[in-house]
Amino acid sequence: MLSGVQIEQEVLDMPVRKVITIDEEKCDGCGQCVPSCAEGAIQVIDGKARLVSETYCDGLGACLGDCPQGAILLEERQADDFDPAAVEAHLARLKQIPETPVHPLRGNHGHSGCPGSLSQTIIRDREAEHSPRPAPPAGLRAHLSNWPVQLHLVPLQAPYFAGADLLIAADCAPFAFADFHSQFLAGKKLIIGCPKLDDTSAYLDKLVQIFSLNDIRSVEVAFMEVPCCFGLVSLVQQAVSAAGKRIPVSLSKLGIRGDLLDKHEARSASPLVTCL
Repeated sequence: MLSGVQIEQEVLDMPVRKVITIDEEKCDGCGQCVPSCAEGAIQVIDGKARLVSETYCDGLGACLGDCPQGAILLEERQADDFDPAAVEAHLARLKQIPETPVHPLRGNHGHSGCPGSLSQTIIRDREAEHSPRPAPPAGLRAHLSNWPVQLHLVPLQAPYFAGADLLIAADCAPFAFADFHSQFLAGKKLIIGCPKLDDTSAYLDKLVQIFSLNDIRSVEVAFMEVPCCFGLVSLVQQAVSAAGKRIPVSLSKLGIRGDLLDKHEARSASPLVTCL
């Protein structure tokens, strides 16, 4: 075991070089910096971008321009030497981790690099005070508080998932139910998807990861009365079960004529439903 004097001497002997530093206050966990680091030195952990190891960072700063929040900077300080061999081993380990497949129509299931799919938290009252846009008619209020919302695009971890009451809705539900925002969306974070048109296996994999990686407080599933739409209920129930979490799930069935047909607490996971 090294003595205190030896440890102190090792620190003093460390080279001074450029290494990235990440401001956690500015970072919103969008993950846009991750693919820009060819060495895999950055990962999103607990909703924030982190430098995994100084030895993986070459100090060239290729990731700097890919942070929309300006949270990544280069600083010159004492740090372990950049180790290409360690990087190669690290990248080999990352390749062994199963990746969510790329959907032919939707693109990547995580952040795709498109500015429109950048993870955002929407604070309504604060933005309304400074918005030049006209206010909505009296009695109407938008309650969407997160972006993106499509299941293929939402990040696996985002700050707004922490302790969230989650609404998972079929794509058609907001169009069928006139008062969707106030009746369903208020106070919840939204994810939407279509179990008939999209890849349900990819949906299941991603939901399992979202439930596993985040402290989701509750889930409500808003689905249409058509038979295939019940597949969304099955996916959510299976994902909660596979994640090993005890998350209360409620089900709201909407009619195509815009009415709420049924609302109750889910009891147990059911088999995956598919429809061609």
